This record gives sequence, C-alpha cells and structure tokens, in this order.
Amino acid sequence: MIPKTIERVGSSIRLIAQTKLPLEMTYLEITDYKDIIGAIKRLDVRGAPAIGIAAAYGLALAVEHADSITPEYITKVADEIKAARPTAVNLVWAVDRVLKRLANENRVSKADIAALFWDEAEKIHEEDRRLCKNIGLNGAELIRDGDSILTHCNAGALATGGIGTALAVIYTCQEQGKKIKVYADETRPLLQGARLTSWELMQAGIDVTLLCDNAAATLMRQRSVDHVIVGADRIVANGDFANKIGTYPVAVMAREHGVPFYVAAPYSTFDQQIPSGRDIVIEMRAPEEVTEGFGKRTAPEGVNVFSPAFDVTPHELVTYYITDEGLTPGGRKK
Repeated sequence: MIPKTIERVGSSIRLIAQTKLPLEMTYLEITDYKDIIGAIKRLDVRGAPAIGIAAAYGLALAVEHADSITPEYITKVADEIKAARPTAVNLVWAVDRVLKRLANENRVSKADIAALFWDEAEKIHEEDRRLCKNIGLNGAELIRDGDSILTHCNAGALATGGIGTALAVIYTCQEQGKKIKVYADETRPLLQGARLTSWELMQAGIDVTLLCDNAAATLMRQRSVDHVIVGADRIVANGDFANKIGTYPVAVMAREHGVPFYVAAPYSTFDQQIPSGRDIVIEMRAPEEVTEGFGKRTAPEGVNVFSPAFDVTPHELVTYYITDEGLTPGGRKK
C-alpha cells in the first residue's frame, strides 16, 4: 500500500499529518489556506513536490472560502504561501503557475477564479503523478536485480503527489520483479528516514533496514551499498542541489567509496534562475528540534544550536540526475 499524501475532497484538502507518523495515521481536513501554510511550516506536509501541490491547493482554498476577493487579496495570499518555506523551489513555482494561468485567462468573478485555481492545482497534482512514474522508470534502468540502495530523508509518496522521486525508482524496481534491499538513514534531527521512509517502504513490502546517519560510511566501506539515491528541494543552473541536511556528507562518502550517487527530481525542482549552490537560501529550523526533539530534552538548557534544514551538494559529487525526461550525467568523473 502506497499512501495518498494529499487529495482534494470537495472544497477542502485532506492531508496525512506526517508529524504523527509512524505511530498514528491521522488525516487533516483543511478548508482555510492559513492551515495549509501551517501544515507546510510544521512539516505535516513536506517534500518539494508535495509542498508545491499543497501551495496550489491553498490558493484555491483562499478564493473558495473568501467572502469576496480582489487582485490585492490574491497577491497577499500568494505572498503568504510563498513565504511558508524558502528552500524548496516547487512551492513558488506552483503558486506562480496558478497565477500565470489567471493572468492569461483574465477571469473576474469569484466563482470563475475559484474554478480556475482548483483546475490548475489538480493539473499540477496529476502532472506530478506522471512525473513520478517517469522518474521511476528512468531510474530503474540503473538498478540490477539484487542491488542495494541507500537513501537519505524521505523522497517517496509522502513527499510527492505520486509514488515519489528517489523511492519511485525503488517502487518501479519492485514492479519489475527486481529483488532489492534498501538502507534508510534515520535523518536527524526530525527522523524523516526513520519515521517516514522506513514506514512507507514497509507498507509496500520492500526490504528496508534503518541505520543511524553516521553508520552510512561503514556500510559503504563494507561494500554493502551499490547505489545512493536521494531527492532534491532545488537544483540550480550548475547542477548543485539542496536537499535535507546530511545529504552532502553522504555524497562525499559515496565518492570516497566508489558508490554511484543519484539525484531524483522532476523538472519543476530545477531552478535555472540561480547560478550555483552558494546562492540557495537555506532554511534554519527552531533549536528545539535538536535540543528537545519529540518532547524529550537531550541537551542542556541554553546551549547554542546550529540547525539548517538543508545542505547543498555540489554537482561534482553527482553521478546522474534521474528526471522525468531521462538520465542526465552529473559532474562526478566515473
């Protein structure tokens, strides 16, 4: 069973409350766009493609449930949604795509604008399903029967509108009858690999082993990993990319041990407007996520905390980008 992360239900949106996983499978029924923003900020919906889909639906909710609307109101709502999280490019991309269609079609009435926004949000959602499927098919070309794959964070169905990006490759291999083994980094400090990836893969009946982030190098040294596949929140013009914190050291270790390193992402995650990774804005998270994650204090009161949500991996460490269009070589020399 591959979970359905987000869906439209009439004039509301239903989301899996991912902060409750894996202990509870709880759904949020949302009718207020501000609750979409809240869900994005607190990571009840997360992953670049899923955030983009949620953002588009948020615009539709804002118009659907407003007493009246003006161009200024739509601009204000769009700006609020865009500001929810700064690093993942899909969020801004999706909002701008909805607004561009409004500008092209010049709808005026509230009902017409709401209908347009719902339609475009659903198109973005359906398109992502197709993109995920294509990413899975393209990436599966790299994987042989019996291979083992290491992944970091969660880039599966929980992070997209379809079967995922990095995990799409794994699901496709399963459909093709390939027997593969997956190693999932726990992904500190919010444990997306432990809470989400391991849960999601187990639901699908895939052989998965959970490990602490700092055990990945040992696995590679033991020749237990054949490939590393991760997702991305933004891939810039020179191929550098932002992904969950801890991705960069995994890429360094992969090069050191001769393990191919792949980045799986749809076209919507590529940002040609930013020249290199040095220019990506990195979101900083609350120190409490490190010092008292999940309600239990594990560090002394008052300690200074450095907690970026993402790091940037240079293109020189990438073997291939797995996209919906095919395989693109990275900058890493074979």
